[in-house]
Amino acid sequence: MQGIALSLLVLVLGRPSAVAAQTPAVAGDICPGELGAQVDAIANRPEFSRSRWGILIQPLSSTATLYSRDAQKYFIPASNVKLLTTAAALHKLGADFRIKTSVYSGENGSLYVAGRGDPSIAEAQLKSLAQQLKRRGVDRVNELIGDDSYFQGSAVNPNWEWEDAQAGYGAPINSLIFNQNAIELLLSPQELGQTLKVTFAEPKLANQWQIQNNSVTVAQNEAEFIEVGREFDRPAIRVSGQLKVGAEPESAYVAVVNPANNFLQHFQQVLAAEGIPVKQALVASVSGNFNQELATVESPPLAELVRETNRESNNLYAEVLLRLLGKVTDKMPQQQEDTDEIGLKELKTALTQLGVNPNSYILADGSGLSRHNLISPEALVQTLRFMANSPAASIYRQSLPIAGESGTLKNRLNSTPNRVILQAKTGTLSGVSALSGYIEVPDYEPLVFSIIVNQSGLSAASMRSATDEIVLLLNRLRRC
Repeated sequence: MQGIALSLLVLVLGRPSAVAAQTPAVAGDICPGELGAQVDAIANRPEFSRSRWGILIQPLSSTATLYSRDAQKYFIPASNVKLLTTAAALHKLGADFRIKTSVYSGENGSLYVAGRGDPSIAEAQLKSLAQQLKRRGVDRVNELIGDDSYFQGSAVNPNWEWEDAQAGYGAPINSLIFNQNAIELLLSPQELGQTLKVTFAEPKLANQWQIQNNSVTVAQNEAEFIEVGREFDRPAIRVSGQLKVGAEPESAYVAVVNPANNFLQHFQQVLAAEGIPVKQALVASVSGNFNQELATVESPPLAELVRETNRESNNLYAEVLLRLLGKVTDKMPQQQEDTDEIGLKELKTALTQLGVNPNSYILADGSGLSRHNLISPEALVQTLRFMANSPAASIYRQSLPIAGESGTLKNRLNSTPNRVILQAKTGTLSGVSALSGYIEVPDYEPLVFSIIVNQSGLSAASMRSATDEIVLLLNRLRRC
């Protein structure tokens, strides 16, 4: 779209204390036979009259149903998709699987960097590669060639909404990833009425981007929100929104435009800092015809990648896992077939092997960012149950956020009279809220559940509050 300036708005939510609903009061214990009426009383409230609820609650030990509401129907699951992606990855690849990035020698003083999608690469990994090359006697590089061809297909899922695809949480997925393919900005309040101070986490980028700052520092009694955008006909980032006087700085992210070039640019800088000047750097596919391997770094084991994916709801990590499923396959891929499309087929194969009904979900990505994803609560509960009985059970379960303690559940269910022992995956899009996982009930038995709200015009905080009320009902169950 040459000549047309497009911009992106990315919403960065305010601090949880500013938006979270109060935890509802808790009454006495309830019997299993009373659960249905009490869940219905929440889901049937007037504010949800235009919304759809999908709920399935079962004991972890059996398929007996304590409560079901449209559990076999399709819902947009948001980030609950990650439960399927990580389950398939653990089942197929194993918890010890690692992603390798290599540097190979070439002719006439050239080096080839072969990326295989490691989402964890940052400055430290590039420095390790540079130091290994230095110990090998490399003192100059005529051509630094980045092979970004391990993952085939578009770096941006065509099913993602345009504004999401340009946000840090919707960064492109490629074979050479650096700093999660995102640019970090730190936004800090100043004096009342002044604009927010905008600082690049990587200071050298300040000279490469123009900042259009329409933000403001507001009084303590005002709401907080941040919107950042990027124009596409020139290097300009737009910042708007407001933070309170004296508030802590907030981070905001935008996606890089050319991730492989971004990787090479940073690697070139790291090499120069180690005394290895690079004359030229370029991205080219060499189809794996490499010479001697001179340096290599590996990702953390898959168990750690899965934990980052689920606990922090990291979209880039999830999409990498999906593509790895598409690469590590016994089947011969069709020519020109996208790696993520192969990954989706392999995901379904892996989950079917686990016992999940292949007709209970339709996926368009591995992260849940696409609104084309459709999953039934039944599919999510089946996945959680089968993973609880798999060799990777503890790794899978420990990857989930813990209510009141970690990840995306850190600020939920943390002020209840009785502790809620909940490990579950959250999911949020506009009009969508999901929570699926495990709960240890003090006076009952462990439960597995999935709760999804769709087609709601309510705020995310309102949907989460109602979902949390249902979780609190489960925590009050007793045998009677």
